[in-house]
Amino acid sequence: MRLRRCGTDAVLVEVDSAGEVEAVRAAVHAAALPEVVELVPAARTVLVATRPGGLPAVRRVLAAVRLGDPVDAPGREVGIPVVYDGPDLDLVAATAGLTPEEVVRLHTGAVYTVAFCGFAPGFGYLTGLPEPLRQPRLDSPRTSVPAGSVGVAGEYTAAYPRSTPGGWRLIGRTDAPLFDPDRDRPALLSPGDRVRFRAVR
Repeated sequence: MRLRRCGTDAVLVEVDSAGEVEAVRAAVHAAALPEVVELVPAARTVLVATRPGGLPAVRRVLAAVRLGDPVDAPGREVGIPVVYDGPDLDLVAATAGLTPEEVVRLHTGAVYTVAFCGFAPGFGYLTGLPEPLRQPRLDSPRTSVPAGSVGVAGEYTAAYPRSTPGGWRLIGRTDAPLFDPDRDRPALLSPGDRVRFRAVR
């Protein structure tokens, strides 16, 4: 774990894996420090911003984090229905040496954690993807990915809240309300949430 000061009242925590990001995020969140005003996980970093004078309390929490220990941080559980008919389902299956039906069973059989959000409002990067489904992005990204598309890329799976360009391998689609600016909580998913995908027709 490496700590980099960001201005007078924030610290950027650098780690080596998505699991370590979750360990840091979960520890700071669980500490419920009144000094913390913002907690922003990313792929390999966590930014912790505090009120003036709040960094010593954060540093004490970080000093106690054991990055190798399993994280037991109960988040919300969110179910997302998916129609598995994506344009890259056969490609993902062939790359993994599986049938499309086996891809669906693997994808729906895992429990995912929202590691961080970014790229577009409501876009959650989910860890926990089974190893055979961890595949590279497409060689040539699409100029437009339909809203609701569910895809895989590297160690992550995700659902696109709106139509954007993208290079993820698309295996299905959902009509779950991933982002609605008029809701009290606009994004369906937040870091630390647990997610299960459910196959529907």
